[in-house]
Amino acid sequence: MNATPAMSIAAAHVVGHFINGEGVADDNRPIPVTNPATGQVTKHVAMATKATVEDAIAAAEAAFPAWRNTRPAKRAKVMFRFKALLEEHAEEIVAALTNEHGKVLDDAMGEFVRGIEVVDYACGIPQLLKGEHTKNVGPNIDSWSEFQPLGVVAGITPFNFPAMVPMWMFPMAIACGNTFVLKPSEKDPTAPMLIAQLFKEAGLPDGVYNVVNGDKEAVDTLLEDPRVQAISFVGSTPIAEYIYATGTKNGKRVQALGGAKNHAVVMPDADLDNTVNALMGAAYGSCGERCMAISVAVCVGDETADTVVSKLKSELQDLKVGCGTDTSNNMGPLVTKVHHDKVRSYVDLGVEEGAELVVDGRDLVVDGHEDGFFLGGCLFDKVTPDMRIYQEEIFGPVLCVVRAESQEHAMQLIDNHEYGNGTCIFTRDGEAARYFADNIQVGMVGINVPLPVPVATHSFGGWKRSLFGDLFAYGPDSIRFYTRRKTITQRWPSGGVREKAQFSFPSNS
Repeated sequence: MNATPAMSIAAAHVVGHFINGEGVADDNRPIPVTNPATGQVTKHVAMATKATVEDAIAAAEAAFPAWRNTRPAKRAKVMFRFKALLEEHAEEIVAALTNEHGKVLDDAMGEFVRGIEVVDYACGIPQLLKGEHTKNVGPNIDSWSEFQPLGVVAGITPFNFPAMVPMWMFPMAIACGNTFVLKPSEKDPTAPMLIAQLFKEAGLPDGVYNVVNGDKEAVDTLLEDPRVQAISFVGSTPIAEYIYATGTKNGKRVQALGGAKNHAVVMPDADLDNTVNALMGAAYGSCGERCMAISVAVCVGDETADTVVSKLKSELQDLKVGCGTDTSNNMGPLVTKVHHDKVRSYVDLGVEEGAELVVDGRDLVVDGHEDGFFLGGCLFDKVTPDMRIYQEEIFGPVLCVVRAESQEHAMQLIDNHEYGNGTCIFTRDGEAARYFADNIQVGMVGINVPLPVPVATHSFGGWKRSLFGDLFAYGPDSIRFYTRRKTITQRWPSGGVREKAQFSFPSNS
């Protein structure tokens, strides 16, 4: 194991790894983990070397044969215990999410609960893994299919949902009989490590689930190691494209979920008060650091746009921004100073490009948290498709209003965008809603629902450059992604009968 027993930085302040059922101390290239509300470094996290990642892969490979042959019902029992432990330790994990990501506690709890829902779905694995059987497909011939695990699989997950997104992956992968190596974000590593300990406590055998913290060196090791059979990824589109290209080149099954620029179409007949409330939560919740955040409101008609902008401006005056541990706040800080500065630079860019900055949150200062990475809610009007603030994913509390002449014009804007993750329409017209849902070129669609994130019994994924690969995350697609179908055909000839050789292609005639 590439770990150092005596570390140059106190062990209590360095997050290592979780390999083969044990916490592994490591001081290799430690980088700071910051509380975004205060700007203070609270701990460091080690960046795994290639050798450390290979140790995790080896542990997963060694654990696979026994776990593969563990009855699905027994795997489900581990999942049930794991779910109970997650619920029991929810407050501890949610506090870690808020302290390292910055999101408000209520929002962090919402994330965590949605992750647990996938664990709940995984508890039904004995039913989900049932194959298909046909008797007498030919003379005394029976045929059936079954779903077999792949082996060692891996997940690479982003900073914005450090609990939920890993739980999109590993519960289903492990329930299907695979073993797993997770490479979470280095920006908020505590929650994934706490969850790994709880999984062990639930009775998961050592080596079935491993966590390695790291950067590109760790990612590339997972992508290149032939023992890793599949990779799941959630993050930005450039990295998703790299993950997909590199992983498939190395013979791996890959699902890589990328970026988004989610549009909300506001029709003239919409309930504008409720629409604005929905836009506020969808655009500014979690400080806009969601791949399903609404970042563009396409208002059909100038009258609709004028009303929506006026109401949003009024609501933004009451938006409470501050430390995430204060549940009276609506929005916390951005995750890091680097990300804060990047988002702020997009606001500067929008002004330069000629968009109308209706609400400017760049100079927000939170009393008592002057060093935190806070940015107030920003609102642009009269944004056009040629502007970079329209074309690129900002991933912050910035909402752009685009004016469209008709529903068809609004839909054309969405279809022409490179991303196709999520979208929604606000309307009272059932015909308009049905036409929108049937024809829009986007993977997840809401009708008067601003964040159409599928529940655990469905699957999550976008179209176009928001997804690289054929299968969505969690839900029914996860069974298909984390298993291989095997079809078996058997025949038992009647005893004592000598059969002639058949040279023609077998048929069921």
